[in-house]
Amino acid sequence: MVQSLSTDLRERVLDAVDDGMSCRGAAERFGVAISTVIKWVRRWHDTGVRNPMSQGGDKRSHRIEVHHDAILALIDKRTDITLAEIKDHLEKEYGLCVAQSTVWRFFERHNITFKKTAHATACG
Repeated sequence: MVQSLSTDLRERVLDAVDDGMSCRGAAERFGVAISTVIKWVRRWHDTGVRNPMSQGGDKRSHRIEVHHDAILALIDKRTDITLAEIKDHLEKEYGLCVAQSTVWRFFERHNITFKKTAHATACG
């Protein structure tokens, strides 16, 4: 993942723009991309925040968490249900298109495990 540029550099760039320098001029002077300076200035003017936004982390789990109760009810009703079947159910019933790995991470977050039964592992 790309690291954010130093907060000190950001402060110097924003101070230069605040003192009347153009975004293009500040970018050239401090050796950063023009688009970077424009984004920093826009964020600063819109929010008043000069610090970088946090990077990484979970940004989408809330989509599946909304259906927490429905998923738990589904696995209570069918204990042998697969991740693919849960994924298909969510898409069919709720229009939620997620990957099987998203369903897996949902169960992992909630410490829900599935144990293989003797009939599931028997050779057939």
